[in-house]
Amino acid sequence: MSYISELRKSFGHKPLINIGATIIVVNDKNELLLNLRTDTDTWGIIGGGMELGESLEQTAARELWEESGLKARRYELLDVLSGKELYFCYPNGDETYTVAVVYKALDVYGELKINDGESHRLQYFSLDELPTLESRAEFVISKLKDKILK
Repeated sequence: MSYISELRKSFGHKPLINIGATIIVVNDKNELLLNLRTDTDTWGIIGGGMELGESLEQTAARELWEESGLKARRYELLDVLSGKELYFCYPNGDETYTVAVVYKALDVYGELKINDGESHRLQYFSLDELPTLESRAEFVISKLKDKILK
């Protein structure tokens, strides 16, 4: 059971501060990898919460593998984002304020494959033709658009 799931047993749906890794994956066409989330039916960026004992880079590697089947040889720290813009209420009523440590995955390899059931679909999109995004993904992309394609 995940750390956040354990906290939810005690705190219910009340707002929690969740520290996690958000992983930017860009293909050779300068398209951004997004996942169609099963919980909200909106498109998001690969990522998730840190587990006890993990470093944030280990969180990034785990989440990248679980959500996409991909691995990266290196991760570049792009930014740390927080604040009211990263508040989110899940469909089940769980509330969270995310501290998003955003990495760009470099030297990515592997085949796209959903390993964790958190996504319906994975797809690359041009930054000029993005689908409807989950609010946190929209905020991250708007703040880091210039850094994503560097």
